[in-house]
Amino acid sequence: MRIGLLGTGPWAQAAHAPALAGHPGLDFAGVWGRRPEAAAELAARYGVRAYDDVDALLADVDAVALALPPSVQAELAVRAARAGRHLLLDKPLAVGVAEGRAVVEAVARAQVASVVFLTTRFQKEPEAWVEEQAATAGWFTARAQWLGAVFTGDSPFAHSPWRREKGALWDVGPHALSLLLPVLGDVRRVAAAAHGPADTVHLVLDHATGASSTLTLSLTAPPAAAGADLELRGEAGTAVLPRSSEGAVPALARAADALRTAARTGRPHPCDAAFGLRITEILAAAEARLAGHSAD
Repeated sequence: MRIGLLGTGPWAQAAHAPALAGHPGLDFAGVWGRRPEAAAELAARYGVRAYDDVDALLADVDAVALALPPSVQAELAVRAARAGRHLLLDKPLAVGVAEGRAVVEAVARAQVASVVFLTTRFQKEPEAWVEEQAATAGWFTARAQWLGAVFTGDSPFAHSPWRREKGALWDVGPHALSLLLPVLGDVRRVAAAAHGPADTVHLVLDHATGASSTLTLSLTAPPAAAGADLELRGEAGTAVLPRSSEGAVPALARAADALRTAARTGRPHPCDAAFGLRITEILAAAEARLAGHSAD
């Protein structure tokens, strides 16, 4: 599969470019970015072409990986799908339901494959854990904490405008939901939502299986308190999300494998654009709750 990269920021540099360049089943064709000088620099690092025009890149590839702010991603994902290109997307799919739905509709019309990269879902140990817990009946409740120190530490994402605007709900909320939904079922409603310190939010979710979950999400935790945890409790006892032995690059390579399989077989992956849209819908409902409006 010949693939191009859209985006040149810290995430593209740290995860996407090395994963695409090092994947034996991919032909890393080139890079396009909103800043041509950044695209040229990143492309030179991997010995690939820097594209000034996104449509020129789309004409040269079978698929694209997107490492862009969600509002930019949604628009370009639609454009790429209409050009018949498979999509390796990032989370969140979009920060508006209409924009996310447009991506899903474009993917369906073009009959292209899509995978939304949610880091933890594609890491070896957590992926196996999710499959095991999804096959276990009788879960009663879950507690998830995704506490980042993006704005309180030395993160390369600290100056990200969309993260500053949308906060932890939209940045790390998708990670928590990507693990909870396949185990506890879809979210029937956001039962409660409250603000905590800075961008911290607390959510209570009612799931289709009758189970409930609570989420605490933050990008402003003290660095010493940062970390991600998920605990399930039910008839089988307690299950705790295991730590992963691998970082983002191997996980992204596994997501690329999933895209290749979906493109070859025509069978959607569980983390496709439609799943990304469902996460967007839940986050939008939570955002409405936080704003003081009913989202039932």
